[in-house]
Amino acid sequence: MSLGSQIIYLFIIAIPVACIAWTVTQEEIFREPREYCQKVCGSAKSIAKRKFFYLFTCEYCFSHYISLLFLILTKFQLLYDDWRGYVIAFFALVWVANWYMSLFSYLRQNLKVEKIEAKMKDKNLKEMENEEQ
Repeated sequence: MSLGSQIIYLFIIAIPVACIAWTVTQEEIFREPREYCQKVCGSAKSIAKRKFFYLFTCEYCFSHYISLLFLILTKFQLLYDDWRGYVIAFFALVWVANWYMSLFSYLRQNLKVEKIEAKMKDKNLKEMENEEQ
Protein backbone atom coordinates (compact mmCIF):
# COMPACT_ATOMS: atom_id res chain seq x y z
CA MET A 1 0.00 0.00 0.00
CA SER A 2 1.36 3.46 -0.85
CA LEU A 3 2.25 5.93 1.88
CA GLY A 4 -0.58 8.23 0.79
CA SER A 5 -3.10 5.40 1.12
CA GLN A 6 -1.69 4.48 4.53
CA ILE A 7 -2.13 8.06 5.75
CA ILE A 8 -5.71 8.14 4.48
CA TYR A 9 -6.43 4.82 6.22
CA LEU A 10 -4.86 6.16 9.40
CA PHE A 11 -7.10 9.23 9.48
CA ILE A 12 -10.20 7.21 8.59
CA ILE A 13 -9.62 4.40 11.12
CA ALA A 14 -8.98 7.02 13.82
CA ILE A 15 -12.55 8.32 13.42
CA PRO A 16 -14.35 5.27 14.87
CA VAL A 17 -11.59 4.84 17.46
CA ALA A 18 -12.16 8.41 18.67
CA CYS A 19 -15.93 8.02 18.48
CA ILE A 20 -16.00 4.87 20.60
CA ALA A 21 -13.46 6.13 23.13
CA TRP A 22 -15.27 9.45 23.55
CA THR A 23 -18.74 7.92 23.77
CA VAL A 24 -17.81 5.37 26.42
CA THR A 25 -15.80 7.79 28.57
CA GLN A 26 -17.78 11.04 28.18
CA GLU A 27 -21.34 10.69 26.95
CA GLU A 28 -24.53 10.39 28.97
CA ILE A 29 -25.49 6.99 27.58
CA PHE A 30 -22.63 5.35 29.52
CA ARG A 31 -22.90 7.57 32.62
CA GLU A 32 -24.00 4.85 35.07
CA PRO A 33 -21.32 2.29 34.13
CA ARG A 34 -18.72 5.09 34.11
CA GLU A 35 -19.79 6.27 37.59
CA TYR A 36 -19.49 2.68 38.82
CA CYS A 37 -16.01 2.44 37.32
CA GLN A 38 -15.04 5.75 38.95
CA LYS A 39 -16.26 4.47 42.29
CA VAL A 40 -14.35 1.20 41.99
CA CYS A 41 -11.14 2.81 40.74
CA GLY A 42 -11.27 5.20 43.68
CA SER A 43 -11.85 2.56 46.34
CA ALA A 44 -10.36 -0.75 45.16
CA LYS A 45 -7.50 -2.13 47.20
CA SER A 46 -5.81 -3.87 44.27
CA ILE A 47 -3.82 -1.61 41.96
CA ALA A 48 -4.69 -3.85 39.00
CA LYS A 49 -8.40 -3.45 39.74
CA ARG A 50 -8.05 0.34 40.12
CA LYS A 51 -6.20 0.63 36.82
CA PHE A 52 -8.62 -1.66 34.99
CA PHE A 53 -11.66 0.36 36.05
CA TYR A 54 -9.87 3.68 35.44
CA LEU A 55 -9.47 2.70 31.81
CA PHE A 56 -13.23 3.19 31.27
CA THR A 57 -13.13 6.75 32.62
CA CYS A 58 -10.21 8.16 30.60
CA GLU A 59 -10.65 8.69 26.85
CA TYR A 60 -6.89 8.72 26.29
CA CYS A 61 -6.36 5.39 28.07
CA PHE A 62 -9.41 3.77 26.52
CA SER A 63 -8.35 4.87 23.02
CA HIS A 64 -5.28 2.62 23.30
CA TYR A 65 -7.43 -0.47 23.73
CA ILE A 66 -9.86 0.55 21.00
CA SER A 67 -6.90 1.24 18.69
CA LEU A 68 -5.52 -2.21 19.40
CA LEU A 69 -8.91 -3.75 18.62
CA PHE A 70 -9.13 -1.87 15.31
CA LEU A 71 -5.59 -2.88 14.34
CA ILE A 72 -6.50 -6.51 14.94
CA LEU A 73 -9.72 -6.13 12.92
CA THR A 74 -8.19 -4.21 10.01
CA LYS A 75 -4.61 -5.59 10.05
CA PHE A 76 -3.50 -2.01 9.34
CA GLN A 77 0.25 -1.39 9.23
CA LEU A 78 2.07 1.90 8.76
CA LEU A 79 5.40 2.27 6.92
CA TYR A 80 6.57 -1.37 7.40
CA ASP A 81 5.05 -4.71 6.40
CA ASP A 82 6.07 -6.52 9.58
CA TRP A 83 5.54 -6.15 13.35
CA ARG A 84 7.10 -2.66 13.27
CA GLY A 85 4.27 -1.51 11.02
CA TYR A 86 1.75 -2.55 13.66
CA VAL A 87 3.64 -0.76 16.43
CA ILE A 88 3.93 2.47 14.45
CA ALA A 89 0.29 2.22 13.34
CA PHE A 90 -0.82 1.66 16.94
CA PHE A 91 0.81 4.80 18.31
CA ALA A 92 -0.10 6.89 15.26
CA LEU A 93 -3.71 5.76 15.53
CA VAL A 94 -3.88 6.66 19.23
CA TRP A 95 -2.32 10.05 18.49
CA VAL A 96 -4.70 10.93 15.64
CA ALA A 97 -7.75 9.67 17.54
CA ASN A 98 -6.81 11.83 20.52
CA TRP A 99 -6.41 14.86 18.26
CA TYR A 100 -9.92 14.22 17.00
CA MET A 101 -11.24 13.97 20.56
CA SER A 102 -9.42 17.15 21.59
CA LEU A 103 -10.85 19.00 18.62
CA PHE A 104 -14.33 17.69 19.39
CA SER A 105 -14.00 18.72 23.04
CA TYR A 106 -12.85 22.20 22.03
CA LEU A 107 -15.77 22.63 19.62
CA ARG A 108 -18.28 21.43 22.21
CA GLN A 109 -16.87 23.82 24.79
CA ASN A 110 -17.13 26.74 22.37
CA LEU A 111 -20.72 25.82 21.53
CA LYS A 112 -21.55 25.64 25.22
CA VAL A 113 -20.06 29.12 25.82
CA GLU A 114 -21.99 30.54 22.86
CA LYS A 115 -25.21 28.99 24.17
CA ILE A 116 -24.67 30.49 27.64
CA GLU A 117 -23.87 33.91 26.14
CA ALA A 118 -27.02 33.76 24.00
CA LYS A 119 -29.14 32.92 27.05
CA MET A 120 -27.61 35.80 28.99
CA LYS A 121 -28.27 38.23 26.12
CA ASP A 122 -31.84 36.96 25.84
CA LYS A 123 -32.35 37.40 29.57
CA ASN A 124 -30.92 40.94 29.47
CA LEU A 125 -33.15 41.80 26.52
CA LYS A 126 -36.25 40.56 28.36
CA GLU A 127 -35.27 42.54 31.46
CA MET A 128 -34.85 45.70 29.35
CA GLU A 129 -38.27 45.13 27.74
CA ASN A 130 -39.87 44.68 31.17
CA GLU A 131 -38.25 47.92 32.43
CA GLU A 132 -39.61 49.86 29.44
CA GLN A 133 -43.15 48.71 30.13
